[in-house]
Parts: sequence; C-alpha cells; structure tokens
Amino acid sequence: MNRTLVLNASYEPIAVVSSRRAFLLVMNDKASVLSQSDRVLRSATVTAFEPSVVLLRQFIRIPRRSIPLSRRAVLEMYDYTCAYCFKYGNTLDHVLPRARGGTNTWDNVVVACVKCNNKKADRLLSELGWKLPFELRNPEPTAAAIIGKRWKEPAWTEFTAPWQRHELKMAV
Repeated sequence: MNRTLVLNASYEPIAVVSSRRAFLLVMNDKASVLSQSDRVLRSATVTAFEPSVVLLRQFIRIPRRSIPLSRRAVLEMYDYTCAYCFKYGNTLDHVLPRARGGTNTWDNVVVACVKCNNKKADRLLSELGWKLPFELRNPEPTAAAIIGKRWKEPAWTEFTAPWQRHELKMAV
C-alpha cells in the first residue's frame, strides 16, 4: 500500500498516511489532491487516481512537543552514521556512560557502529582521546522528523523543501 503526504492548510507537512486514508479525506471533502500517482484506486462506484499529496481544507493546530527519545528516532536523526568513525552505525552509545551517571537523554546519546561501541564500552571520550564532531542537542520537530527517511518520496520534495531545517552537519 502506498503512502500519501498530508499537508496542513498552511502547506506544512503534518503526517504520512495510507493512500486509502487520504482518499477518504478527499471523498469526505476534508482535503484536496495536490499531486497524484499513476496508480488507480477502484471501488464499486468510483475509479480515481491514488493521491500522492493532499492538502487539508481547514488548518489543524498541532502542538509542537519535543520528539521522544527512541532507538529509531536517534538512528534517523544521525542518519545511521557512527559518531566516531563515520561508517554505518546501528547501535546507540551514551557519551557519558550510564555506569558513570550518564542519562538516557538526547544530549547524551549518539549512534555508533558495533566496533566503536565495544571499543568505547563504559569509558569517557577523553580517556580514549576521541572527540565528537558535533554538538549534542534535542531534535526539532521538522518535516524530516515527521516524514522519516523510510517513507521519503522524491515527488514530495517540492512540498517538504520549504519546511526542511538545516540537517546535522558532521565535521570530518
């Protein structure tokens, strides 16, 4: 089943839903189609193209809270890149180890590859002579966080580009 990008009345991306759900929003006159795919949805009485991007007719106020800390959120924020060797990373590492009083918060967690994570273990970066190439921070709820990298579609770029914030840049 394909996915559809849902835009608020202000054109801000707010969700990714199934194409069937987006079609129901359009049929109930709660949204209009801005972009459609070449796939066809059929029912007993209606045949229509599958929506790719829909725009809500009324503005929905969404409170912006911080993104909850989860393994998936951290991996996607750092683009599955090890903070120490810049290779593919799929484990989480606490910069200040929990065994030494570190917390499980955004300002203490990074992505690491298995090799670097095992090498670091419960030591401090200063003990190994390592440095982080970026500042640790809480992620902001942006379009990239809402959409996620798994569902990103090239056809959505024109709708998501104005809402993208600067990505995390790693100094190599």
